[in-house]
Amino acid sequence: MQQAKPLFDHPKYWAECFGPSPFLPMSREEMDQLGWDSCDIIIVTGDAYVDHPSFGMAVIGRLLEGQGFRVGIIAQPDWSSKDDFMKLGKPNLFFGVAAGNMDSMINRYTADRKPRSDDAYTPGGMGGKRPDRASLVYTHRCKEAFGDVPVVLGGIEASLRRIAHYDYWQDKVRKSILVDSGADILLYGNAERAIADVANRLSLGHPVESITDVRGTAFIRRDSAEGFYELDSTRVDRPGRVDKLISPYVNTQELQSCATTQEAGPQAESDETVVVDLLPSSKVTRGNTVIRLPSFEKVRNDPVLYAHANRVLHQETNPGNARSMVQKHGEHDVWFTPPPIPLTTEEMDYVFDQPFARVPHPSYGDEKIPAYDMIRFSVNIMRGCFGGCTFCSITEHEGRIIQNRSEDSILREIEAMRDKVPGFTGVVSDLGGPTANMYRIACKSPEIESACRKPSCVYPGICDNLNTDHSALIQLYRNARELPGVKKVLIASGLRYDLAVESPEYVKELVTHHVGGYLKIAPEHTEEGVLDKMMKPGIGSYDRFKQMFEKYTKEAGKEQYLIPYFIAAHPGTTDEDMMNLALWLKSKGFRADQVQAFYPSPMATATTMYHTGRNPLRKVTYKSDKVDSVKDPAQRRLHKAFLRYHDPKNWPMLREALERMGRADLIGNGRKHLIPIYQPATEGYHSARRKNSTPPGAGKGGRPLLTQHTGLPPRSTDGSKNGGSKPATGRPPARVKARRPGKVARQRPVRS
Repeated sequence: MQQAKPLFDHPKYWAECFGPSPFLPMSREEMDQLGWDSCDIIIVTGDAYVDHPSFGMAVIGRLLEGQGFRVGIIAQPDWSSKDDFMKLGKPNLFFGVAAGNMDSMINRYTADRKPRSDDAYTPGGMGGKRPDRASLVYTHRCKEAFGDVPVVLGGIEASLRRIAHYDYWQDKVRKSILVDSGADILLYGNAERAIADVANRLSLGHPVESITDVRGTAFIRRDSAEGFYELDSTRVDRPGRVDKLISPYVNTQELQSCATTQEAGPQAESDETVVVDLLPSSKVTRGNTVIRLPSFEKVRNDPVLYAHANRVLHQETNPGNARSMVQKHGEHDVWFTPPPIPLTTEEMDYVFDQPFARVPHPSYGDEKIPAYDMIRFSVNIMRGCFGGCTFCSITEHEGRIIQNRSEDSILREIEAMRDKVPGFTGVVSDLGGPTANMYRIACKSPEIESACRKPSCVYPGICDNLNTDHSALIQLYRNARELPGVKKVLIASGLRYDLAVESPEYVKELVTHHVGGYLKIAPEHTEEGVLDKMMKPGIGSYDRFKQMFEKYTKEAGKEQYLIPYFIAAHPGTTDEDMMNLALWLKSKGFRADQVQAFYPSPMATATTMYHTGRNPLRKVTYKSDKVDSVKDPAQRRLHKAFLRYHDPKNWPMLREALERMGRADLIGNGRKHLIPIYQPATEGYHSARRKNSTPPGAGKGGRPLLTQHTGLPPRSTDGSKNGGSKPATGRPPARVKARRPGKVARQRPVRS
């Protein structure tokens, strides 16, 4: 297997003489202005083109431009014909195809399989600008336009569908997207290293079929792989050796009469020397071993084999020890090379220091692109996540080894944002990544890190070998605040609070300077059985962080609040689990405006639990304990209703469920009850979910109801935003008095 080649070591392509372009061209007119007669590479994407390092097509496009190639962009093409795919002409090297920053099916449909009306990655937020399974459609059109041009498939949709996978929207197992699309090669994960290798090889005239040793790729293999030792992992529950039964009528004391001894043949005398010949064998290492997974046809028809294949896949995610894998699809093998070697800090800086314009392409005019508006004043400081949460696919895509930028590179980007991005007011909206506080956190020993096969560094507890020092991040925060023109630096990325509590200095720094009124964290649930299936810490870690948060908030003289997020209907969740979570929420005074039901995304471990009823976190056999999943739409609605116990529209459903569960004692008008007996009149009543807000004056005596968490004032309904962390009413919100464990805080029902 090819070793990691630094991004800087590739010889520049001859077109480097054209220099960087203000924007990667999207039309022939722009190509003419740049003096180009053709594009070397054309990237087709399902997102609007925003020249910002948070958008995949911009990162890959600018990286390839930095390698000397002429790169064009076809963004959100009309897929009804091949015409839009020909507007930049025929690329000299290849088409690069990606569905966008999101899986196109997740982008289009809700967790209840209902179509969304908008698309945050489209100008004006308009929905319908990309097809379902965009990677397949775009690849087919590229092949139709120029059949002899290689197609390199990438992006998160391709990355998470590279293997035979369960598709939630069709409720069946689909083939690898490489087979269905007809692409020539697939790059998975953050593919800077792989795309640079592939582009340079194609530029040297190598046929795409010959590229079989680049890490982080998948391809269809039609020949045998010389020098590889194949490890068969196509079955589970293999029986061991079965000895012939001994007749019950044989006297086993008479050894010559023992059936097993007779069958063993003549025995050597004890004093006879036996010479053992050692036959020479080729050296077998992890580098020349390939694991044969159960075929597509087998995992499609056998849920246990599907779970087994998923477990093997997740065990081979550490770049330090991962092996190649192969899975048969019909008559062909789909080959998966080991994950890419993580980028060094110098390479990360090289990627992010490319000449991004940091704004959308001028062809969009004044149209707003919601996803860009959300991130235009934010800065990505790292990649990867070692949390391993089973419902999340970040680790499968970006890897579990954190890839960090240097502090200088981050500060330079803040200064560029300050100087180049219109509308900057001095507030950096986020310094983060997949997880806000994993910057420069890694294993203490590179040797242990390269050999480790654990799916998480923080579950069931924080690994003793993990360095939890937050000092580099603290220093980064302080230096960012001191930059001229920067008034405030906020942290909006999700926080790993079980890590944060290991550094009280970090929590104090965060709470004192970097919380804009609210801080989001994700306990996800309160019940141990569910948290075990999620690979999340117990609720005790949340309580510790909450105490520290409130302590430092008080010391800073501020009014700030935690916003916890929870998941309904996760595999392994029972109705009783959701009821207990609802009781916990009420005891804390939490009222969630929005709730999220479990969404089975491709390749996630929890998706395997959902589809197969088995837990791939442990060895999978036909006798493994089963995991119950919430698949019935009515039960999914019930689990979401428990999270919104305070919404009167959910009370009839909850009453029926509580009576069925034998917990009618929770129905009543007292403080120990979850929901009241009466039902308000529907006329004139508006759910707290309407417009994601609670109307002011809905509470007793005209006081606003608390939403989302204890003490959080409702959002304004006149379109204005509350300044800082002050409540909308101009007076401090009510507090729920702390009570002894087991006591339930009183929460009056909403009346019409």
